Amino acid sequence: MSRVKVGVIGAGTISQVEHVPNLMRLRDKFALVGIADPSKTARDFITASYGVKSFETPEALFGEQLDAVVIGSPDMLHHEQVLAALDLGLHVFCEKPLCYSPEEIDDIIAARNEAGKVVQVGYMKRFDPNYQLALQHLPGTAQTLRYISVEVNDPDAWPFIRHHATGRGTDIARSMIEAAAAKQKTQIARAIGHRANAATVRGFATAYASALVHDVNAVHGMLDVLGVPDGKIVGAEIFANGDGGQGAVRLLDGQALWNMVHLSVPALADYQERITLFFDDAIMALEFPSPWLNHQPTRVTVKKSDGHTLSRTELRAGFEEAFVEEMTGFWGAIVNGDKVRNPAEDARRDQALLCGLGRVAHSRSLQFAAPAPHSSPIK
Repeated sequence: MSRVKVGVIGAGTISQVEHVPNLMRLRDKFALVGIADPSKTARDFITASYGVKSFETPEALFGEQLDAVVIGSPDMLHHEQVLAALDLGLHVFCEKPLCYSPEEIDDIIAARNEAGKVVQVGYMKRFDPNYQLALQHLPGTAQTLRYISVEVNDPDAWPFIRHHATGRGTDIARSMIEAAAAKQKTQIARAIGHRANAATVRGFATAYASALVHDVNAVHGMLDVLGVPDGKIVGAEIFANGDGGQGAVRLLDGQALWNMVHLSVPALADYQERITLFFDDAIMALEFPSPWLNHQPTRVTVKKSDGHTLSRTELRAGFEEAFVEEMTGFWGAIVNGDKVRNPAEDARRDQALLCGLGRVAHSRSLQFAAPAPHSSPIK
């Protein structure tokens, strides 16, 4: 099997802008059989644009002859759809987050092992050639690491996809939307162990599990190369009515700190994403472009000094597109038995940290929402 017969579940923006065009581009590796989505508008757009068959439900798509599926549906549907695909003996590529809770990911790991199939998670940054180059040129060690900073401001996709033709699915039944929202709240409550308020649910689902999850995965990859074990959460906040999320992790028994912040700035057409590692005598910074801008290289810079002489080096490996490279990696894992670069175990580790941040942020929201203790009037 050199050409994998694949179906796509979910015809939203990520599938329209990235996954479907990339699968068509990789036609020597994939045969795109069909796409499933409850929106007729989105389905018709895909069919008209690419001549691909469309189906209203995943079950209808599963009736076709498939080897694999790419899941780009809303996050709260991933757990059930991945399990359904594995039960049918299909290989699975699933967008992040794989699931909200580590326990749900445990279900998937068990099902994957029983089926003997590939499960790969959509952390495209691991396939970024300049991220890979950064791993090879880390300018310090676990002994010299002092601080890691992650800072992201994000308006979402709108400034970066205007040049793409898209068919937004605005015709989904309200009852289906409400059912999905209820399922999301239940899953998040299970993930963080609490029924949270609307701001915490929004912050966990977006700032943490949909956005910072990429940076958590990328930093975990860098910590692994340095030989730095997982740390201890020492703080977390969900702020800006759920549009912002922050977390702090103590590393190496307090030798280093990892701080991360994601903030949605919805009306500003600007995207900044920066991961910076500070060592005793060097700084490495990775500046990522908006993920919606293909073939835009991640800028990797290293600062060092020789006494009073400061040097700044920029590293660049190439212009390959990470979204395309991750699909090539998925194909290689299926056809050649290549090692899966983003397995479910990595997603479990990432979500365990994010769930921990969610629990701390929820506890702090309760603390500050509590009424002031009653005091007796001054006499």
